[in-house]
Amino acid sequence: METKNVMIVGVGGQGSLLASKLLGKLLLDAGYDVKVSEVHGMSQRGGSVVTYVRYGDKVYSPVIDKGEADVIVSFELLEAARWMEYLKPGGQIVTNIQQIDPMPVITGAMSYPEELVKKMTDEGVKVDALDCLKLAEEAGSSKAVNIVLMGRLSHYFDMPRDAWMKAMEAMVPAKFLDMNRKAFELGEKA
Repeated sequence: METKNVMIVGVGGQGSLLASKLLGKLLLDAGYDVKVSEVHGMSQRGGSVVTYVRYGDKVYSPVIDKGEADVIVSFELLEAARWMEYLKPGGQIVTNIQQIDPMPVITGAMSYPEELVKKMTDEGVKVDALDCLKLAEEAGSSKAVNIVLMGRLSHYFDMPRDAWMKAMEAMVPAKFLDMNRKAFELGEKA
């Protein structure tokens, strides 16, 4: 199979690294060659974080260039718009609608852009946007946004649900499994 590319983008502290590791584990268990690369801006809470997940029969590089991403998973709405140029024609964005103000908005130098989902769809991009924070809180923790997004992402992968659960069991501490299973299911069914 040709190499497929998934970008996971967000803001430091949102759990994007766990999401990329979970996705990598899922794909490795399915027999793919997988490369995962973490590219951090300011990866402390509040800074932009990007992770590349590439998989296929043989993957030679962990890096995704502009116009190559099959899917962009975004933990924050502005991050989805910021990385949109990396999406290939016909690609899919799966995004949380949560808005986290970047420093220029906090300082008052800029305002948070309005109607980002509409702007992206007006450019012909397929956008699957949902309130992952609300669903994560419903599951039991605002920190489960990453797993809600993985549940939503599962719609775009031809993988059995138990494969996702097995990968989650390998990556998530046992004491958080029930809550994360619920978060995955809420994202999956949203």
